[in-house]
Amino acid sequence: MSQQVDTAIVGAGSAGLSALRQVKKSAESFVLIDPGPLGTTCARAGCMPSKALIHVANAYHRRHALKQLGIRGASRLRCEIPDVLQHVRTLRDHFTAGMVEATHHLAGTQYWQGKGVLEGPQHIRVGKEVIHARRIVLAPGASPVVPKPWRAFGDRILTSSTIFEQEDFPPRIAVIGLGAIGLELGQALARLGVAVTGFDRADMIGGLSDPMVNAATLELLRQELALHLGVSAEIREVEDGLEVSGGGQKVVVDKILAAVGVKPNIEGLGLETLNVDLDDQGMPSIDPLTAQIADQPVYLAGDANGIRPILHEALDEGFIAGRSGGKADDRECSCRRTPLRIVFSDPQCAGVGTEFAALDKQATVIGKADFTDQSRAVLEGSNRGLLRVYAAASSGRLLGAEMGVPDGEHLGHLLALAIQEEQTVFDLLRMPFYHPTTTEGLRTALRDAAHQLDGPGRRSELSLCESCPEAPLR
Repeated sequence: MSQQVDTAIVGAGSAGLSALRQVKKSAESFVLIDPGPLGTTCARAGCMPSKALIHVANAYHRRHALKQLGIRGASRLRCEIPDVLQHVRTLRDHFTAGMVEATHHLAGTQYWQGKGVLEGPQHIRVGKEVIHARRIVLAPGASPVVPKPWRAFGDRILTSSTIFEQEDFPPRIAVIGLGAIGLELGQALARLGVAVTGFDRADMIGGLSDPMVNAATLELLRQELALHLGVSAEIREVEDGLEVSGGGQKVVVDKILAAVGVKPNIEGLGLETLNVDLDDQGMPSIDPLTAQIADQPVYLAGDANGIRPILHEALDEGFIAGRSGGKADDRECSCRRTPLRIVFSDPQCAGVGTEFAALDKQATVIGKADFTDQSRAVLEGSNRGLLRVYAAASSGRLLGAEMGVPDGEHLGHLLALAIQEEQTVFDLLRMPFYHPTTTEGLRTALRDAAHQLDGPGRRSELSLCESCPEAPLR
């Protein structure tokens, strides 16, 4: 049997659903293909359950500061991890159910449950049926990587896909890989009472590339976690658990959280039938502005293309691919938003715009703010961390920023808007900064950058901003 449609979408995750919304605006017919279960990675095993766990962990950790606030009895608090995990799953199931409902509402009877496999640029096989599609959007997502030698340790190797299914956590866990997932979950586990040891091949954590921000953040995190950086971790079974070693350091743990990255779900997808060159990972060349594979009527969007594996980027790529996949004319280019990366650790790590490693250092000024004495942070006992903003030396235009600070998620959003609107340090300094807020820490960094700038960008209006101290009552 066969069916003919304008557009076929493979994958009902965030990118696939975003593509479907656009396809439905212009395509006369479509199908959405996914083997299930529905619900998106974000809702089932990513953004939502991880933030639920982090919230509980941070609330429990706060007990250490209660005595100095005049609140007694915190020492009698205890964390029942099985109850915590059930709470996390309850919230997870709530968000997942919402996404399942949204998927059925969007796709209606055109949802096909099964694995879609390409048989050329305009044909997809689903079981015994072949679908002929004028255009195809591929959004199969990505899965956590577990190196082959580690698979022999079975369920003692956890990933972001399995950790929330645990009924309890053992007393000792190693986290291998300290990017966003490893750092967030590793700190959360430590705050829940688990002895956590972290390993990473790189010297940088949480996606940071600024050595000063990285060093300041590491100093703080090492107060809670044992971290070993710049080492390759090896695992072997010993009498009382799994021994993880690297760089001359050894630790015996009960389980390991593997957070060494994700792999696009392209195996068995049939990309080899497109008659395009594939790299040694089986990945075709993709235009990041259109999501199109070479000159074929096929688009690869979301985490599966490995370009920017972050949810809001997946939504954008789905939008781009869906709009292209649903139009009768040739491909249409779309601009991309300012890069924004946030890690929900404490302090929060964030990177905005051009990262430090990619800057032309000779043409850049850097403003910094040490949050040790930041007024609002002092009031809330979170006064720690470093923010650095990068601006073009010739014009003062904001280029990027990296930080490990309280409320980094909010400062990151503000800076992303300013960078996308091509604002200068001086433009941003002219906005009001309410007191006392952590946003005043951004003003400190902007002032530091402004004092290093000279030329046409500096304007007389700055006199007001420069005369107002961050801590006006001192």
